[in-house]
Amino acid sequence: MRKLWLVALLFLAVACGGTSSTSASPEQPEGSPSGAGADHGSPASPAGTAPAGPSGAPSGAPSPVTPAGPTLNPRKVPWESATPAADGRSLDVVWWSGVEPCTVLDRVEVTETARQVTVTLYEGQDRRSPDAVCIAIAILKTTKVHLKAPLDGRKVVDGAK
Repeated sequence: MRKLWLVALLFLAVACGGTSSTSASPEQPEGSPSGAGADHGSPASPAGTAPAGPSGAPSGAPSPVTPAGPTLNPRKVPWESATPAADGRSLDVVWWSGVEPCTVLDRVEVTETARQVTVTLYEGQDRRSPDAVCIAIAILKTTKVHLKAPLDGRKVVDGAK
């Protein structure tokens, strides 16, 4: 029990540490706007800027994941963006999630029609860790979704909304 407390205190100390607000970070280059009015990730943001996290702070690059297969209690999760590849045959879907093994990508369902492509993400808990306890922190994740036909101007819709 004592070791568990020591590990928890170590994580707390690391989590509380940060960089000063005057130093530049990879997510926010020196001289870029900060605070209210700074746009860190709207669809109109220039390439290379990271989407804003739940607190509005830059989040860094999303973690790539692949579907893990059947999970416990799968549920639909909304995604933030779906960016088509240059050839239009796949999408890079980005969404906010939790930490593994408590929150893993179960599957991605894609429904294609002549006018739109509906992408639905499902997440659940890893079956191998049914009693896992995880910290509540948001993680930006991404997965590649392959299409049967090129996007070719079709609208991309979130099946969880």
